[in-house]
Amino acid sequence: MPGFTRNWMPLTAALWAILLALVLLPRPAQAAPCSRPLRIAMMEWPPYFYPNDKGEAVGADIELIRAVFKEAGCSLELGEALPRNRRYAMFKAGELDIIPGASDTPERREFAWFGRAYRMETVSLFTLPAKLPLYRDVSGFQDLLNRRIPLLSLNAGWFGADYEQYIGRLQEARLSSTFETFEKGLLMLARERGELVMADHATLLFEAGRLKMELAPLPYHPSNAPVHLMFSKKTVSEDEVLRLNAAQERLEARGLLRAIRARYGVQY
Repeated sequence: MPGFTRNWMPLTAALWAILLALVLLPRPAQAAPCSRPLRIAMMEWPPYFYPNDKGEAVGADIELIRAVFKEAGCSLELGEALPRNRRYAMFKAGELDIIPGASDTPERREFAWFGRAYRMETVSLFTLPAKLPLYRDVSGFQDLLNRRIPLLSLNAGWFGADYEQYIGRLQEARLSSTFETFEKGLLMLARERGELVMADHATLLFEAGRLKMELAPLPYHPSNAPVHLMFSKKTVSEDEVLRLNAAQERLEARGLLRAIRARYGVQY
């Protein structure tokens, strides 16, 4: 037994030395989580981001966003719903950190970072079914000017390069009227305040379903483009955006985001 005692003590000391060395080995740097909860406002934008009957945020976009934030180790702070123009002004002022469903434009890159694209957005023109034969052949905004067709559209947003080229001329010709909510836009169409209404394809169909109103889409679509999360440069670091992008890539690779989009019938 004395021999066992002499051999055991050096072996124990050696093991402790190895364990201590392993603990002290330099480790790969870990990206820090987001520095604080990032602020986002409640939206009335079905089927992407809207309150359910209990006032809880639901929809394709908020579900996708929550999945990415959880994967990245970041958290969200959800604020009250705001009018579209006020929400955009608060974002530019650094009072909101995130706007979802944003189109990446050179103008916005002056004050915003853009995350990876996470879905497609199709902008469509709709009319009442009885009027579709009159407007089925519309192939662009020049047709609206030539034929003096009044258009209803949201009061803010990006609807494609063609619309940007023609919006000033449509306004000068008094052929453009705007609305704040999708419900109001559809009611304006029903009351013949315009002949065509333009907005996100899925949203208008969702709202029309809630209003039990029939809509007919035109074959011409002003835009079909990817959308992104837009982050304020005043309050969100580029490193935080890169961390969220990396989390999104991991979830895409695992098929989790694809499954969320599929539940809502959303393109990517």
